[in-house]
Amino acid sequence: MGHPVMFDEEDQLLHRVRELALNFPDAAEKVSHGIPAFYTTKVFAYYGGSVKVDGEYRRHDQSLLVLLEPDERAALVDDPRCYLPAYLAPAGWIGIDLSDDTDWNEIAELLDASYRRTAGKRRVARLDAATG
Repeated sequence: MGHPVMFDEEDQLLHRVRELALNFPDAAEKVSHGIPAFYTTKVFAYYGGSVKVDGEYRRHDQSLLVLLEPDERAALVDDPRCYLPAYLAPAGWIGIDLSDDTDWNEIAELLDASYRRTAGKRRVARLDAATG
């Protein structure tokens, strides 16, 4: 039995994340563990996450999970919009809550950083050539 779907396809924040994430070379989307995952060979972003508080999971449905370099992650960890997602935080992932006031340039930069960590040299070279 698969995971239940834990996102709303009509969510406008998801549509904006999707638009940004799928612009990277060879980026695709799949549903993994009930949430959208953006990937090439490896996942570079998830839409939605959770944290465990007092033994129960609390959803952050409108959030972005990215894998950043340790110094970039450390710079965000104390930001009130950010959280350490259940299961993924020990591997270096961080979540950032999204809202109508989200700075989409910042989100694009976070997606770019996460993509670069996971996509491999050839895809990153293609990205650099396209943006260069």
